[in-house]
Amino acid sequence: MNKTFDNKAWLFVLPVLLLVAFSAVIPLMTVVNYSVQDTFGNNQFFWAGTDWFVETLTSERFHQALGRNLLFSAIILAIEVPLGILVALAMPKKGIWVPICLVLMALPLLIPWNVVGTIWQVFGRTDIGLLGHTIAALGIEYNYVQNTFDAWATLIVMDVWHWTSLVVLLCYAGLVSIPDAYYQAAKIDGASRWAVFRYIQLPKMGRVLLIAVLLRFMDSFMIYTEPFVVTGGGPGNSTTFLSIDLVKMAVGQFDLGPAAAMSLVYFLIILLLSWIFYTVMENAGRDRAMKEPVE
Repeated sequence: MNKTFDNKAWLFVLPVLLLVAFSAVIPLMTVVNYSVQDTFGNNQFFWAGTDWFVETLTSERFHQALGRNLLFSAIILAIEVPLGILVALAMPKKGIWVPICLVLMALPLLIPWNVVGTIWQVFGRTDIGLLGHTIAALGIEYNYVQNTFDAWATLIVMDVWHWTSLVVLLCYAGLVSIPDAYYQAAKIDGASRWAVFRYIQLPKMGRVLLIAVLLRFMDSFMIYTEPFVVTGGGPGNSTTFLSIDLVKMAVGQFDLGPAAAMSLVYFLIILLLSWIFYTVMENAGRDRAMKEPVE
């Protein structure tokens, strides 16, 4: 039987496409236009070609900020993904505690980013903040404003507190979708807890884990509001990520050409690394499925 195609369905998608074109494509083209020109104000532009891109790619300032972004994202993924899996495994699958746990997990995700930064900025202060005062009372020197390690530790703990719930909820959704027949068969075969996780739960969570890793990578790599509110990019430039450096260049210094070129390079790096993550995890999942014995 031939499949019927209804092209009229595109009419329902057309408003969304127009909205995306207006809110994304037009600003993107504006950034591309600025990235190949220079201006001294009064709407007077001069052709610069690829000069701003060369300057960005050869800038030590850009390389250092990129290194901070990569390090921060690597630490976040190394902590939040395993922790999210463990919490999801520990959550109840049936009973009255299920909605309670889900609501508690979703609460941090409801807090706006600038509010999260403000909360942790006050929370970490040694004079009025509970965390900072407690650490100081234990005799440990803690100052996220002046110490690089303390600033990084504060940002990492803050991000873990804020976003691990997303990984938990995604993993939990993958776990509850596993039919009970898999667990019953594993119990009959005498499979260990580790074997159940490795051969049943982890493969079934493959898709949601892929989504979780991609979302957490992109968000952590584009982080701006929280470190800007908590540390302002300091002490020094130790927490000045690409997003903060980009805002300083565009708004603070009003270097529109270099800022536009840097934003495009930033955007392409995110696309490239996201594609690498997706390809690697897809291939890993496909190879694991091929190695599984066929019943």
